[in-house]
Amino acid sequence: MSRTDDHIDDSHAPLIEHLAELRSRLIWSLMAFIAGMVICFTFWNPVFNFLTQPLCSALAENGQTGCGLILIKLQEGFFVAISISLLGGLVLSFPFVSYQMWRFVAPGLYKSEKGAFLPFLIASPFMFFLGASFAYYVVTPLAFDFFLGFQQAESINADGTIEQSAIEFLGSVQEYLSLTIKFIVAFGLCFQLPVLLTLLGKAGLIEAQTLAAGRKYAVVGILVLAAIVTPPDVITQVILFTVVYGLYEISILLVRRVERARNRRLAEEGLLDPEEAAEDGTP
Repeated sequence: MSRTDDHIDDSHAPLIEHLAELRSRLIWSLMAFIAGMVICFTFWNPVFNFLTQPLCSALAENGQTGCGLILIKLQEGFFVAISISLLGGLVLSFPFVSYQMWRFVAPGLYKSEKGAFLPFLIASPFMFFLGASFAYYVVTPLAFDFFLGFQQAESINADGTIEQSAIEFLGSVQEYLSLTIKFIVAFGLCFQLPVLLTLLGKAGLIEAQTLAAGRKYAVVGILVLAAIVTPPDVITQVILFTVVYGLYEISILLVRRVERARNRRLAEEGLLDPEEAAEDGTP
């Protein structure tokens, strides 16, 4: 074997090792996800009762007893259990999957980079659960109360004729679960915005001044997002817009703080003029 061939083989070896390690991390993550699915499939009934609690409370406030959910299709109950298992498997395995991602990325980082990246890895699941909790405890009760406001009781005249027909909610289990999961996942992902933008700012890929200058575009984008991920009711869309835009403003403050810390460090190292480091770039 020639010297050139030896050089090529040596250059390929690290790549093969990284791919093998990535494969191993993905397999462990998949196994954790499947294990979480199996656990949630075994206990899907309590999880379903928990997810239907906002609807049951809203129905009780509107004077309707029972949750009013029915199975329209023969196989619908099975797919409801599968949907709950998928969501539960994702939630249960998320910390382990994040740990596997960290183990894969950490060897290629300097000590200072590890210290900078680790807080974002911890903040990401925390912000997702915060957004999911906000959707479950705040948004879904308001949305369900709005939708159920279109019910009406049956009214009968003195002569026995019906003055107005009853409109009562009898919803599909699968449709309700799909709507609830959509709320939870959408708000959980939207709450990742500060984490993502601050991480990009930490990496120097985005600046606070750019985010501040793009507020008008952010407003349009958030309005489109609210129209897509929420049902067609104004209350839910306004809540999502207000929350996400607030997170956008928080992201600007966090990125600006990151930039100031980086400028101070560069100034101490003599790589940046102290007067320039004191500027925050606010438009």
